[in-house]
Amino acid sequence: MAQEQEKDLKQTNNNNKEAEAKQGEKETKQEEKAEDKKTADEKKPEKKEEQEDPLKKALDDKAKLADQLLRTMAEFDNYRKRVRKEKADLILNGAEKTITAILPIVDDMERAMANADKTDDPKKIEEGWELIVQKLHKTLEGLGVKKIDTKDADFNTDFHEAVAMVPGMGDDKKGKVIDCVQSGYTLNNKVIRHAKVAIGQ
Repeated sequence: MAQEQEKDLKQTNNNNKEAEAKQGEKETKQEEKAEDKKTADEKKPEKKEEQEDPLKKALDDKAKLADQLLRTMAEFDNYRKRVRKEKADLILNGAEKTITAILPIVDDMERAMANADKTDDPKKIEEGWELIVQKLHKTLEGLGVKKIDTKDADFNTDFHEAVAMVPGMGDDKKGKVIDCVQSGYTLNNKVIRHAKVAIGQ
């Protein structure tokens, strides 16, 4: 009898141990599942922030465009004022280069006039004025001004203006420039004054 009781007691202890072991395994599995779930939740990407209000975005874009427009208008207004000022300066001072180039010749003319009474040799006076005229022509050429050639030239309405017809000059002189009454000039290949000429008839 005592042996049977002892046997039953051992069996009960064994059953209790098995139950405790199973319970422990169950709890361990539950803990592992909870841990796995926590890890999975941590790995999940964060939810996207809520989309921006389209009305607010449109108003912001409108404000940016309005600011850009104002800046562009201000820049264009400044550009227009600068161009207007430069144009006015060009009109007022456009001849500065020409005047600066001619002033030395004016000085030569004044000196020639002042010294004219100091010599009795008209040839020297004539030579002095010829040098001044040559200097003037050279200066004008440097500014793009050229004298229109009329010597033995065919009459050309693009460069010449007929002021007289000279008859009886022969067939070889017909339609040709016989004499230049007033010289003509071009500025950068543009006629600024036609040469006044007499032509053979």
